[in-house]
Amino acid sequence: MQPDLQHLIQLQDLDLAAERVRRRIGDIPAVQVTLDARLADRSAAVAAVKERTASSQTARREIEKELAVVQARLSKFKDQLMEVKTNKEYQAMQHEIAAAEQNVRSQEDRLLDRMEEAEILAAELKAAEAALKTEQTEVAREKQALEAERAGLERETEQMSAARNALTAQLSPPAIALFEHVARHRRGQALSEARDGHCTQCHVRLRPQVFNDVRRNDTLIQCESCSRILYFVPTVTAGASPPAP
Repeated sequence: MQPDLQHLIQLQDLDLAAERVRRRIGDIPAVQVTLDARLADRSAAVAAVKERTASSQTARREIEKELAVVQARLSKFKDQLMEVKTNKEYQAMQHEIAAAEQNVRSQEDRLLDRMEEAEILAAELKAAEAALKTEQTEVAREKQALEAERAGLERETEQMSAARNALTAQLSPPAIALFEHVARHRRGQALSEARDGHCTQCHVRLRPQVFNDVRRNDTLIQCESCSRILYFVPTVTAGASPPAP
């Protein structure tokens, strides 16, 4: 294989790999935002339970105040019952006492409901806080892994840059100029394998003479449709050694 073509194939593979690494590095901040959102959701769940708990406690204190007022009224009615002088007054007072006792039972039922609600909310808060703690641990672990991955990818990028410089130093100026020109216009894909008479990037059928010339891999030939530099990968039959480059 012609040296420039061989090196261009290697350069293309290197550039595509470097682009994949750069894209992954670029994706990491979005992944970190997603992790922060997960943590925010868990924190919001804890805050919501705490808010419901605070509201329940406020309602319970109001009920306790109302119950104290009703109980005081009931005690007063019972004291007054001993002072009534007529049967009519006695019956009226009994009616007031019955109504107050009914109100006490109603307030006590409401208070019991709030106490049961407090137990449920306490369990919910415990579960939400446990889930938050687990999420915090998991998110911290994933962020640490992302930072380690980023550092590794950045080292890989530096190594690829050094390898690219070494490759371009072995290329003739016209070859590297052609590669860079085509790559700029073809989203970084400057080369295309010619296979079964077609350009595998634009899928246009090559003229037979062009395909035959490409098969020799002894010069730089561009696809007449997409302008990419063409190369041919010989088929290696079982038991046969691949041709020397």
